[in-house]
Amino acid sequence: MEPVKEISVEELAEWRARGKAFVLVDVRHPSELKLASLPDAVNVPLQELAARLGELDGDAPIALICHTGARSEFAARFLASNGFAGACTVVGGIDAYAARVDPSIPRY
Repeated sequence: MEPVKEISVEELAEWRARGKAFVLVDVRHPSELKLASLPDAVNVPLQELAARLGELDGDAPIALICHTGARSEFAARFLASNGFAGACTVVGGIDAYAARVDPSIPRY
């Protein structure tokens, strides 16, 4: 099995700060987004990902984020296996982002 592409929360912050063209997909349940989220994220809950593949650009870089990184890793692997070469997981998820990049984001 191919290793999934990964980026750190610091790399994600850099992408956002410099206006890199990419799609940030949050695969958590909508109730989790109410607790902590990034404003530019598109919510596609993991359980809906297969049915919503057509909404994503297969040629664009896609950063997948969840709470701690497990669901986003699964989602990145799924997307990669479906031809989304630019899919990557944000290691540590929103929890690591809150801890290391933006402490104003609540941790749960």
